[in-house]
Amino acid sequence: MTRTDRPLAWRTRAGFTLVEVMVALAVVAVALPALLLTLSQQLDGLRYLEDRRQAQWIAANRLAELRLVLGAKGTLQTGQVSGSEELAGRSWFWWSEGEETQVPGFFRYKIAVSDQEDGQTSPIQLLDGYLAQERPGSGR
Repeated sequence: MTRTDRPLAWRTRAGFTLVEVMVALAVVAVALPALLLTLSQQLDGLRYLEDRRQAQWIAANRLAELRLVLGAKGTLQTGQVSGSEELAGRSWFWWSEGEETQVPGFFRYKIAVSDQEDGQTSPIQLLDGYLAQERPGSGR
């Protein structure tokens, strides 16, 4: 059998042409950065949610501390108080403002938490809590 006597299938070469390879590379070149951008956005969102969760813990701890002070002393503080705490190897800063409501002995506390010392104007977490102080002679 001579070279020209072979069937047609044997004469064609198997594989991709240069155009097919270039198209495939173009598709990968467009898709890969889009996937990396999406992954980066997901990681940023996860980091933000983790910060929010930790800031929520700090705010809840502050409200629990106010409840403990109320139980121990029988009084609540009013006005603005600030402080800082360590959680998960990071410094967190909180600001607490207590004010009496229209109901006597009932206080509203606004607690703001940030990971920056000057972050009171743009906190990561805000928490409103209410506490009731026992009034003398109420029989509670």
